[in-house]
Amino acid sequence: MSKVYHKCFGVCCLRLMSMAKQVVLITGTPCVGKTSVARLLADRLNALYVNLTELALKENLVIGMDEKRNTVIVDEQRMRRIIRKIVENYVEQTIVIDGHYAAGVVPKKLATHVFVLRRDPVELKRFMEKAGFTGNKLWENLAAEILDVCLVDALRAYGSGKVCEIDATGKSVQDVVAEILEIMKGSRGCHVGVVDWLGKLEREGLLEEYLRV
Repeated sequence: MSKVYHKCFGVCCLRLMSMAKQVVLITGTPCVGKTSVARLLADRLNALYVNLTELALKENLVIGMDEKRNTVIVDEQRMRRIIRKIVENYVEQTIVIDGHYAAGVVPKKLATHVFVLRRDPVELKRFMEKAGFTGNKLWENLAAEILDVCLVDALRAYGSGKVCEIDATGKSVQDVVAEILEIMKGSRGCHVGVVDWLGKLEREGLLEEYLRV
């Protein structure tokens, strides 16, 4: 059973960063399936699960609201400090961190594996609408997926040696987690550039319909 982060970095906690040998990031555009995948992965690895959105609320890291995008603004500098303390003080071997802005708050030297989940924009739009996304929030996040924003951010932050791209389109959570575990064990290769949504939508005559910003 995975553990969920609780506030534990005072004097009572030991600083055992050396034992946190695996810090696994699950990132990607909203609604690609990060949280379901990260939770199951943490469970399979008996790892600590850290959801960045929940952490921001718990630690009062929300400093504002982007009304246009209907999203919260997080104090990334404080978030980085807290993430570092969690890694340093966690006794177990593995930590799974879940969040679309993970590349902005998890230091390069701490991350051992970075998995960027991808999803076909046609399928992703349905997921976003089901989650209640509308207007700018929907179209800007859909554009982010089409234009590889989370992948580019991850590569810029961690380099190609740590970043693996996973196409989750049409796959179950169990299938995606199995693929991640195979990569971590070394029985499957880690790759980037596995999808080209821009080219796919253009070939299908759907680019203008899905890329509106």
